[in-house]
Amino acid sequence: QVQLVESGGGEVQAGGSLRLSCSASGGTSSIRSMGWYRQAPGKEREFIAWITARGSTNYADSMKGRFTISRGSVENTIYLEMNGLKSEDTAVYYCNAELLGPRYYWGQGTQVTVSS
Repeated sequence: QVQLVESGGGEVQAGGSLRLSCSASGGTSSIRSMGWYRQAPGKEREFIAWITARGSTNYADSMKGRFTISRGSVENTIYLEMNGLKSEDTAVYYCNAELLGPRYYWGQGTQVTVSS
């Protein structure tokens, strides 16, 4: 059973930046990729980006340019650097892990609020 813990959310003014972190534990040897999603109030969960165990990345077209996913020096830790934040970026941000199978796990989410 993989556990994912996100951190780094909070409130920031429009135009500001935040860096989210996600750490995975338990059964991590089977992780193929990790990624970020977000869900705004009243909207469906939306894909942001993922990164493979080898470091390959993929972004949703709408997220390219302001969002950067990366792997940490600590194994099974990923980050999401968010710049130029806008009010429409307000959402709960979730970490996701894809394991062999495939099987998917989610973190509990971290709230990001962008105030104008």
